Parts: sequence; C-alpha cells; structure tokens
Amino acid sequence: MTETYLKQQFGLEGQRALVSGGAGGIGKAIAVALASAGADVAITTHVKPGDDTLRAIVAAGRKGAAISADLGKLDAEAADRLIGTAEERLGPVSILVNNAGIIRRAFFHEHPMSDWRDVIAANLDAVWYLSQAAGRRMRERRAGSIISIASVLSFQGGIRVPGYTAAKHAVAGLTKALANELAPHGVTVNAIAPGYIATDNTQALREDNERSRQILERIPASRWGEPSDIAGAAVFLASPTARYVQGHILVVDGGWLAR
Repeated sequence: MTETYLKQQFGLEGQRALVSGGAGGIGKAIAVALASAGADVAITTHVKPGDDTLRAIVAAGRKGAAISADLGKLDAEAADRLIGTAEERLGPVSILVNNAGIIRRAFFHEHPMSDWRDVIAANLDAVWYLSQAAGRRMRERRAGSIISIASVLSFQGGIRVPGYTAAKHAVAGLTKALANELAPHGVTVNAIAPGYIATDNTQALREDNERSRQILERIPASRWGEPSDIAGAAVFLASPTARYVQGHILVVDGGWLAR
C-alpha cells in the first residue's frame, strides 16, 4: 500500500469531529487519533479539564476546542447548542463520537434509583440527544459519521451494573435504528464495544485482586486493554474506507467474547 492510498482510505483531512468526554481515557485516545489522521477535534469536558487532550491535538497539527458540558443533564435544546458551539469554533461537525459515560456498581436489590437515572442519562440519553442534533445536520449535508461507545455488556449481563448494562444494550439498538434511517443520506452510524480497558471506570475492578484475576483469566490477550486499543477502531469507522459499514458494533475486547 502506498502512502497516498492510506491517506485516501484512512485520512480525515478536512473533517471536524466532536468527541464527548474527551479529557481522558478512551475519549482522549480517540480525539488524539482523529487529529493524527487529519481532523480538527472538539471535546466536551466536565469533571476533568481537557488541556492535555488539546495540547496533543495541536501537537498533531490540528485545531482543537474544549466545550464544558454536563452530559448527564443534557436535553434536546442543550445538545443542539453544544453541536452549534462546536461548529462555531471549528466548522461543520462531520464526525460525532459519543464516548462520555459513567458507571455505578451495586447489586440490583440495593441499586438506588438515583444511580439508575444518572447512568441512563449520561450513557443513553446523551447519546440520543447528541446523535439527533448532529445527525440532522449530517443528513442535510448528506455526509458524516456517528460512532458511539457501546460495551461487551451490550451483549452480556455483567455483575452489579444493571443500569450500565441496560444503557449499553440500548446504545447497540439505537446504533442500528439510526443506521437504518441515516444510511440513505450518506451518514454512517456504528459503535465500538470495548472490553475491559484500563480507565477510571474500571479502576475499582483492577484494584480488586480477585476480580481482576478472574477477568484476566478469561481474556485470551492476557491483559487489560489500553485506551489506545480503541482509537484505531474509531479512525477506521470515521474514515472513507468504512463508508459501507452500517449499524455495526465493532468489538475490541482482547478476545473476551470469544472465550
């Protein structure tokens, strides 16, 4: 393969992306990878500042912007304003990555309704609102890519994470539903299902020696994933070479589901 071919098929020059929750973890890795592939990238931030991510985007030679937003309190109007802000700063958003999410752990019979609502709001409602706001614009332009972060728990039940599992199952279904409607308009809609990745969301599991051992014993790759393991999948799904990929949930799990 020539360098020209790779740039034509995987390059994102002229694209503008919005990555929710881009200050750290998987979101940061995806934002930096998209910039390295040629896209200007805006990120949303809330608890963590996005300075490190922005510096890495600029170091890749691209424009970056950080937008403060509490995605757990998003509604349709706020989502539309958020997409509008990103477009004011960088230009028309052609790539949306729904990455931001939270997790709350408790047995179902002890799981507070407040935790359930918080998880559904951040992990599902925000995906819907942002996809709707960005998707309307992409539909009119007849181009764009929406990529949501699902999970291996889009296929499994998990332990002590009922709200998270419910939300991630729904993200997988929503991805397929949106693909059915947006594919005729030149917009791709797909999701990535990470396995067990070393992020803040899995810190409690990694610090639990027994649970960590159980998890690693099932992963054929014999290690926790890194955020960078997810970044390449996002670049692929956003790139021209994935223009015929629709409604797909791309699993990146070190072989967890194959076991």
